[in-house]
Amino acid sequence: MTDMDRLAKQRLAADEAALTAAKRRPVGIGDAARAFWRHPSPWLIATLLVCAATARGLVGDWRLSDLWTPLVMLAVFPFFEWAVHVCVLHWRPRHVGRITIDPLLSRKHRAHHVDPRDTPLVFIPWQVQLWLVPLIAAIGLLAFPRAGLGLTFMTVVGLLGLGYEWTHYLIHSDYRPKSRVYRAIWRNHRLHHYKNEHYWFTVTSSGTADRVLGTYPDATTVTTSPTVRDLHAREAGA
Repeated sequence: MTDMDRLAKQRLAADEAALTAAKRRPVGIGDAARAFWRHPSPWLIATLLVCAATARGLVGDWRLSDLWTPLVMLAVFPFFEWAVHVCVLHWRPRHVGRITIDPLLSRKHRAHHVDPRDTPLVFIPWQVQLWLVPLIAAIGLLAFPRAGLGLTFMTVVGLLGLGYEWTHYLIHSDYRPKSRVYRAIWRNHRLHHYKNEHYWFTVTSSGTADRVLGTYPDATTVTTSPTVRDLHAREAGA
């Protein structure tokens, strides 16, 4: 067992013990929020959000499409989230000759599965955001028929991105679910990390895309995966 595996095992054991402890130090939402803003990813996304929202207000030219575009984006987001999780985050390294195709996002996510308690690994890597934020800005400015609508798109992306990071962080923090909706979201993602990595791919909603796409089984019928903390281990050892 490597030092990383040993550390991950210890942290996971402590995490599970905290879930069942009769007396546990409560973490309030304020404490969680202060810890959340100590990381670079929320600030990068918030910068995009503030700049896009400010520019949107200055441009004006409000139309009906500025209403239905956010609604469509909100409806599509769980499926986008699911597709990125399955196709990018759970990407299996490919070899083309001597070149290994293994994106940073995929590598970081595998490390996140090894140790879900490692807080920096919860967030979108800042290295990825250095090109992702400009890409979103370019799409907003160039792919829409008018500047106002493009800025609406960018603003909603900022809101969705910040909501994703906050939800994902909160799930992996010591904050305990209080509402019925959040408890369902919290449970789904923890099943993905501690039960079976082949199911429960949505993060910010209670299994919406998973229910539609067939990755939301009854947890009592699913066996615990031996590779839930070591993604693609069988493939690598085969």
